[in-house]
Amino acid sequence: MGWVGPKSGRRHGTSYWIRAAFVAVAVVLLVPYLLAPLYRFVDPVSTPMLWRWLTGNRVDHVFVPLAAMAPSLPATVVIAEDGRFCSHSGIDFQGLRNIVAEADEAHRLRGGSTITQQTVKNLFLWQRRSIIRKILEFPLALWTDLVLPKRRILEIYLNLAEWGPNGEFGAEAAARRAFGKSARDLTPRESAMLAAVLPNPARRNAKQPGPNLLRLAGIYEARTAAAPAGLECLRARPTP
Repeated sequence: MGWVGPKSGRRHGTSYWIRAAFVAVAVVLLVPYLLAPLYRFVDPVSTPMLWRWLTGNRVDHVFVPLAAMAPSLPATVVIAEDGRFCSHSGIDFQGLRNIVAEADEAHRLRGGSTITQQTVKNLFLWQRRSIIRKILEFPLALWTDLVLPKRRILEIYLNLAEWGPNGEFGAEAAARRAFGKSARDLTPRESAMLAAVLPNPARRNAKQPGPNLLRLAGIYEARTAAAPAGLECLRARPTP
């Protein structure tokens, strides 16, 4: 048996820790892909909610099924946030091309992320924008769209979205904070106001709406009323 000197021992030790770090990173990256199919049956929580719990901050959240929300709410959120939600596969490549080619107001408001991308960001990633987060987000969105029905993705999104500055998460907390009623009882105008709040819940307040929020709500309400045919994936399948 040959003699192993100090430098050789250090090299072997370094190699071990590199391999261990690689395995740990691979496991962390794999976990979301294993969890996503389970969320067809299990109601999840978001990373911002977990962070607020860990740091002792308030979380106002009640998970409610899509069928327990006013139909106008999911429809209007889709129109406002991701108009091709029912037709794309988690990433709206056509929308991304349009954002580059066109700079109209609607695209600036909606941004480049689909509802599926926002869902996986809330489930598995961090909120601050970065290239790394986007690189992780794209394949996760494609996988989530593959393993979860559209209605379930939207249901999770509506229940995890941050809707207020003081830990209000999900449609039920949003409706009660803004209008003192359940998400089941929202009117189309109230649903449109909540949809208009979503891009910036820290500054926009449906309880005390400013002129810009009221204008956006009117646009979203009108678009939703005019485009019911594009929301076929939101309809519940009849039970046999």
